[in-house]
Amino acid sequence: MKIIAIGRNYAEHAKELNNPVPATPVIFMKPDTALLKDNKPFYLPDFSQDIHHEIELVLKISKEGKHIEEKYAADYYDEIGLGVDFTARDIQSRHKEKGLPWELAKAFDNSAPISAKFISKTEFQDLNNISFKLEVNGETRQAGNTKDLLFSFERIITFVSGYITLKKGDLIFTGTPEGVGRVNIGDHLKGYIEDEQLLNFYVK
Repeated sequence: MKIIAIGRNYAEHAKELNNPVPATPVIFMKPDTALLKDNKPFYLPDFSQDIHHEIELVLKISKEGKHIEEKYAADYYDEIGLGVDFTARDIQSRHKEKGLPWELAKAFDNSAPISAKFISKTEFQDLNNISFKLEVNGETRQAGNTKDLLFSFERIITFVSGYITLKKGDLIFTGTPEGVGRVNIGDHLKGYIEDEQLLNFYVK
């Protein structure tokens, strides 16, 4: 199982970090040790002073495929979950300035909380109109909708599979909307797809 993540897939998020809006998907990866399951608490690491939350819809790949044509891409995932791409923004900024990879900022242990429940895509009336949000201490910090994706689920699958074989059980974090921000000890995070709460954990 591998975790593939898409950066800058919502234009307003790219703009809030003063990044250019990409012409093709921006890809990075997290190891399986990044997963944080069962709403366990997230412990702030000691190597960063600026950990940011990034709420994302997550696709679970349902069968192996490579060089997948976009018209068939929807056949390669059955379920959609919710995840947080925790990012050490201070480390990422330093690495970006030097043109270095993002892994230390993105791939550290427990940097990818994931919902225990994934929802069958057949339960959604319109996959291009799925709303999701993150609340921190009862306040909505991020709210997104798939209608604003720069690259659709199908485009992502096609693009990624042209370089990396997708296998059953792989997870694709599909990008975060605007509103990212720092988390602090004691913060209570809740994540929703539509009106269903799928994430509920604390920062320690």
